[in-house]
Amino acid sequence: MNLDAWLQQVWYERARAPWWLRLLSPLYGFAVRCRHWLYARGWLRSVHVAAPVIVVGNITVGGTGKTPLVIWLVGRLRELGLVVAVVTRGYGRSTGRVTTDILRVDENCRAEEVGDEALLIRLRTGIAVYVSRDRVAAAQAAIADGARVIIADDGLQHLRLARAVEIALVDGQRGLGNGALLPGGPLREEAARLAGVDAVVLTEAGAGAPAGSWAGALRMSLSGELVQPVNGVAIERTLLSFAGQQVHAVAGIGNPRRFYATLESAGLVVIPHGFPDHHRYAATDLDFGDERAVIMTEKDAVKCRSFAPAHCWCLPVSASFPAADERTLLRRILMDARLLDILACPLCKGPLRLADADAGKVLVCRADRLAFPVRDGIPVMLEEEARPLESNDPLLER
Repeated sequence: MNLDAWLQQVWYERARAPWWLRLLSPLYGFAVRCRHWLYARGWLRSVHVAAPVIVVGNITVGGTGKTPLVIWLVGRLRELGLVVAVVTRGYGRSTGRVTTDILRVDENCRAEEVGDEALLIRLRTGIAVYVSRDRVAAAQAAIADGARVIIADDGLQHLRLARAVEIALVDGQRGLGNGALLPGGPLREEAARLAGVDAVVLTEAGAGAPAGSWAGALRMSLSGELVQPVNGVAIERTLLSFAGQQVHAVAGIGNPRRFYATLESAGLVVIPHGFPDHHRYAATDLDFGDERAVIMTEKDAVKCRSFAPAHCWCLPVSASFPAADERTLLRRILMDARLLDILACPLCKGPLRLADADAGKVLVCRADRLAFPVRDGIPVMLEEEARPLESNDPLLER
C-alpha cells in the first residue's frame, strides 16, 4: 500500500494512526494558529488588490469539487457582464522554472507546466487563468490585463491575498474525516474556521452526509452525461451507452470513490484504478492489457491528451445547486464583494448605478435610459427585462 492510500485509510476510514503521526498534529496546529495570529496583529500583512477577490477553497486535503465550483462561478459572473480571471498556484506543475514566474494559461499549455486544474479551467471557460506561487502578483497581473473580478482557486489558506468573499467546500460524503489536523488527519485548519467563511458548500451531500454540522450549508451536485475521447479523435457519446460493460475507471483525484460511484450509478461495471492526486501519467498507466474502455476524470484527461489510446474517454462534470441555494450563494457573493457596484450595462458597457424604485432595487443605465431589475438580490442583465425610462424619470437623477 502506498503512502497516499494509507493516509486515506487513517483520515477517512478510521484506521488508527501511529503515535508519532498523532503527535505531529498539535505541532502543525500551533504553527497554523501562530500564522493567523501574526496576520491578526499586522506583523504579516494581507495585500488588497484593485479588484474584488473571491476565494474558493477548503480546510481539508484532497478533492471537494473546487474546480467545478470555480467553473460554475465563472459562468454565472460572466453572465452578468463581469470580466473574470482566475489565479491559482498551479498544483501538480513542474517547478523547473523560476517559481515566482507568472504564467498565463492558454490552450497550448501542458498540464505539467501550469497544473492540471489551471489548464482544465482554461479549457472549460476560455477565461484568463494566471499561475504563480505569488498569488498577489498573479492577481495584479490579471487586473492589469483588464480583469474586474478575481477568483482565487484553492486560496483559503493564502492569507497574504486579501479577499472580499470566502467560500469553503466540504465533501458531503466524507465530511472532515477523523477531524484531526495534518498529518494525523486531513484538516489544514481547525473545523472552527468554517464558521468564519461567507458560505459553506457541501459537495454531493447524500442521505448520510453530516449536514447538521454546518447549519445553513449550501448543497452542490456534480453530474455529467456525455463522455469525450481523450485524444480528440472520436466523437462524444453518452455515459449510459457503456451501461452493463466492464470499464477501467482511472482517477487521480482527492476522492476517487465519488468518480467510481458516478460510473456505477449509470450502470457501468467499474474496474477501479486509483492514482494519487495530481499524478503525472505515462502511457503505461493506461495500458491494462485489454481493449476495455478506459474512462477517466476530465482533470486526469488534460494530462493524457498526447498519448491516450482511442478507447480512452473522459467524463466532464458540471456543478449545480438547488434553485434556492444558488440564489443564496450568488446574493452573498454579489453583496459581500460589492459586485453590483462594478457591473456594466450589457448594451453600451457604460456604468450602472444601484437605485431604489417603487417595485424594488434596480440598476440604472443613464446613457441608455434603462432600469435593469434586481430580483432577490440578483440583477437580471437582459435587455428584454430592462424597463425604458423617460428623460424626466427621477431614477435618472438619483
